[in-house]
Amino acid sequence: MLLRHKNRLAHELREIKITKNYTKYAEGSVLVEFGETKVLCTATIEESVPPFLKGKNQGWLTAEYSMLPSATHTRSKRDAVVGKVNSRAQEISRLIGRSLRSSINLFMLGERQILIDCDVIQADGGTRTAAITGAFVALHDAITVLMNNGKLTLNPIKNFVAAISVGVHKGEALLDLDYNEDSTCDTDMNLVMDDTLSIIEIQGTAEKIALDRTMLNQLLDLATCGIQDLLTIQKALCV
Repeated sequence: MLLRHKNRLAHELREIKITKNYTKYAEGSVLVEFGETKVLCTATIEESVPPFLKGKNQGWLTAEYSMLPSATHTRSKRDAVVGKVNSRAQEISRLIGRSLRSSINLFMLGERQILIDCDVIQADGGTRTAAITGAFVALHDAITVLMNNGKLTLNPIKNFVAAISVGVHKGEALLDLDYNEDSTCDTDMNLVMDDTLSIIEIQGTAEKIALDRTMLNQLLDLATCGIQDLLTIQKALCV
């Protein structure tokens, strides 16, 4: 059996912590921690929609993901300094947006949009899955603000959404990879699921050894168990 950091077992999540109301001004804000990975997630409400949705009587949700320069071992340059968009950050932003839009009835939201910002303070693997899991809680809090203010009479949230990483390291299936595991694994996979345990998105690559169907099923089962634990944490916070 592979010895993991802090003697974590193959099927165990890192220590998960979600702190609500972490900042003052956004309608929803949380600090989500997956072990040493820390992401600030906020949800801000705007009483308008993008031009392509004006007059269509529906809302919108979009997301932006970024990583602070000192979030990793080596300081990275800000996009504004480099002068171009970070393609990885753009891809993850779109993933977060897709994942959260699947959780909400946009027509019930009215002609307003919710802007999700996920800023990685410290990265130790699984930043995108931590961001999705934390951002949903921030979204839930923002919707609660709208309902408490009488701007919504019915809750547009259809399902809770969470995400987790799994992988194959030295032939063993592992849940919730940290950086050392992620950077040396044979297969790396991210899954997003809702609270019906339906799959919203799968991102996965066999980087060294091709993945067979038996191991794929094992990874899916492992991810499902992990996401169930994350959903339990979310629901305890969103009462």
